[in-house]
Amino acid sequence: QLQLVESGGGLVQPGGSLRLSCAASGRTSSSYAMGWFRQAPGKEREFVAAISWSGGSTYYADYVRGRVTISRDNAKNTVYLQMNSLKPEDTAVYYCAATQGTYSDYDYEYEYWGQGTQVTVSS
Repeated sequence: QLQLVESGGGLVQPGGSLRLSCAASGRTSSSYAMGWFRQAPGKEREFVAAISWSGGSTYYADYVRGRVTISRDNAKNTVYLQMNSLKPEDTAVYYCAATQGTYSDYDYEYEYWGQGTQVTVSS
């Protein structure tokens, strides 16, 4: 089993930045691709970004590309999501997820999920 815990969410003004972290514990000896998803109130969960196990490949949703950077530190078993130029429409609960398969933008391909961290962009 793999446990994921997100942190770093909060309230930020439009145009501000946040860095989310996702710490993995448990069966971290296996190789996992990681993804970030988000879910706004009344909306379906949507893909934000994903990264391969090695960190050599990344993939972004069109609506965040250029504003968001996903990265990972395997020595710390942690994945990061740096978000810049935040907009009110970025307000959502952000979830990290892990898969032993190839990184993907489909949530059903991820086996493990964190509990989420709230990001609120408002003045």
